[in-house]
Amino acid sequence: MLIKKIADLLKKEDIFLCDSGGQYNYGTTDVTRTICFSKPHQNIKNIFTNVLKGHIAVATTNLKKDNIGKKIDKRARKFLKRKNLDYAHGTGHGVGFFLNVHEGPQSISKENKIKIKEGMILSNEPGYYKKNKFGIRIENLIYVKKNKNRIVFDNLTLAPIDKELINFSLLNLSEKNYLFKYHFEVYSQISKYLNINEKKWLASFI
Repeated sequence: MLIKKIADLLKKEDIFLCDSGGQYNYGTTDVTRTICFSKPHQNIKNIFTNVLKGHIAVATTNLKKDNIGKKIDKRARKFLKRKNLDYAHGTGHGVGFFLNVHEGPQSISKENKIKIKEGMILSNEPGYYKKNKFGIRIENLIYVKKNKNRIVFDNLTLAPIDKELINFSLLNLSEKNYLFKYHFEVYSQISKYLNINEKKWLASFI
């Protein structure tokens, strides 16, 4: 019933932001994706791409250099701010285990000074919202893990990012490589659960 009501409200030219999550035996999830149903306006593609650039900047943070939420938050916003755009919420929040999906003390926000440490889970969710028009957000959960002698962010969320909303001319080579590797990992982990047609669809993101 809820899906039908949403479908009745949506128009082909709209973009759709879905924020979802759940509680599982292995913990709490929180994921947001923005999708389109037809060729999006160039302005929306450009904004979505700058949100994506911020999302990638967070995921690839050098945690030896930028090891508190306040510093990482700046990395997420800088591409939007070049266009005089911003968003009102924090870039990321701590995630509880069978408790609150929003749980500190760690977060990625303008004021948070808690040091990011191994074992923490946070969300990575920059966005942009134009009142009464549209909303954009790309949210993954990220896990702080040790890799050799340093700590890095590792994506827990494995869901494709809508390529129809991306202006690839705004991405540099490093960002394009990140996106390819991310979608390859999504396919590698998820495809074994899919039928042939579903695998073909998922492979189209690589």
